[in-house]
Amino acid sequence: MKRPPLTPLADSLPASVPFVGPEALERVNGAVFKARLGANESVFGPSPKALAAMKAATSDIWKYGDPESHDLRHALAAHHGIAADNIMVGEGIDGLLGYLVRLYVAQGTDVVTSEGAYPTFNYHVAGFGGILHMVPYTEDHEDPDALLAKVHATQARLVYFANPDNPMGSWHPAAKVQRMIDAVPQDCLLILDEAYIELAPDGTAPALDTSNPNVIRMRTFSKGHGMAGGRVGYAIGEAETISAFNKIRNHFGMCRVSQAGALAALEDQAYLAEVRTKVAASRNRIADIARDNGLTPLPSATNFVAVDCGKDGEYARKVLTGLLDQGLFVRMPFVAPQNRTIRLSCGSEQDMDLLAAALPKAIASAS
Repeated sequence: MKRPPLTPLADSLPASVPFVGPEALERVNGAVFKARLGANESVFGPSPKALAAMKAATSDIWKYGDPESHDLRHALAAHHGIAADNIMVGEGIDGLLGYLVRLYVAQGTDVVTSEGAYPTFNYHVAGFGGILHMVPYTEDHEDPDALLAKVHATQARLVYFANPDNPMGSWHPAAKVQRMIDAVPQDCLLILDEAYIELAPDGTAPALDTSNPNVIRMRTFSKGHGMAGGRVGYAIGEAETISAFNKIRNHFGMCRVSQAGALAALEDQAYLAEVRTKVAASRNRIADIARDNGLTPLPSATNFVAVDCGKDGEYARKVLTGLLDQGLFVRMPFVAPQNRTIRLSCGSEQDMDLLAAALPKAIASAS
């Protein structure tokens, strides 16, 4: 049967997504997971004020969302002490990354990232025909110096760097990140992904400088604010860079319910502080459980902990499978040597009790 042909680029791409969702695994297994510890969601959920705002907004769901996200942008601007023209709201960081790549990447454009870093960025680059150049992690950290060296070697248009990092949870201090920002070539844009910044130690994020056209910073309501299903992210950057989004973005991409929830969440900083405390406690509990079982937890500035299983990726995969078989959804990095770890998201006390009971059995089954 004849059919309209795809573009040559689209036809060359795999019909796949970077992640297999827990729901897909539940359908295959015919059972719901007892604990979701694999997607770095916040089981602590959004602020009660955000939930109330979203519930109230459902009565107006017949209306499109404000295509300018005016109220949220201005609230974010006031929160950060910058102008609203320096902020673009979008459908999570994933959506904003897609727009950025569309703006800057054509067939054959060189792009730099870390091998094993957040794969959705790579997915977008491949989708627009860019050429990915990757550098390895150094001591389980993304390496700013190696990234910059690769940028100079390839004359890349974009370079992606996450601080704190996913999947390892590692981070660099603000001064080191600022040195990277200052060293980016004038014809390159640094995408600084700060999805986990609300959960990181003080001194992790450099001061905001919205006059610099060579860096754009990505933030989200998915992690600390507990609204992963709401799909609300935002970019902070120089005004002309931000304005370029309006050339190609989906102007009705933001749901009005999500806009209302994010606005209320931003206003409830006391709740965010409570979540930070709960996340820190859960990180400590994961670390204790790992050590009790002879594994090594890596330091984390996020809402997950990468746990070194002490051997190679094949062994870590067996440990992960043992946890999946007991009804715990977890993930692991894709690339060696980071794939010697499993990645465990923070959870409730009940989640941690399930992990404490399941991990010894998973290790036994892997041996």
